[in-house]
Amino acid sequence: MGRKEEYKLKNDAFFEKMRSSEGVNNLGGILYRVVAEGTGKGSVKMNSVVTVHYRGTLVDGREFDNSWKRGCPEAFRVNGLIEGFSIALLNMHVGDRWIVYIPQELGYGRRASGSIPGNSVLIFEIELLGIS
Repeated sequence: MGRKEEYKLKNDAFFEKMRSSEGVNNLGGILYRVVAEGTGKGSVKMNSVVTVHYRGTLVDGREFDNSWKRGCPEAFRVNGLIEGFSIALLNMHVGDRWIVYIPQELGYGRRASGSIPGNSVLIFEIELLGIS
C-alpha cells in the first residue's frame, strides 16, 4: 500500500471515530461540535456573504490557515466555498462557534490544495460574526 492510500485510510478512520464521539452531531455528511451558541438573528443563505473567524487543521493537528492569528476576520460568499464549509454555515447563527469535521468528499476530494494533501479530512473551528 502506498503513502496516499495509507493517508486516505488514516483520514477515513479518524472521521469514523469522530462520528461516534460524544457531543458530535451529523449534518448533511459533515460532523460538528458546538463550542458556543450565538443569539444572532437572520439566516445564512447560499448567496450570503458571511464574516467569520476560522482555523483550519488536518487530522494530525497541522494548521493550514488561521484568521485569528492574522488578526482579521474573513468575508466569504457562501456559494464559493467547499461544500462542507457551506453546509456548516447554512446552519449557523451569528455568534455560533463550531468545530466542523469535513470528509474529503465534501472538501477538496482527491486533489491537493496548497499545503492540504488530497483525501484530507478538514477540521475547521468557525465563528460566525456576521451575515450580509
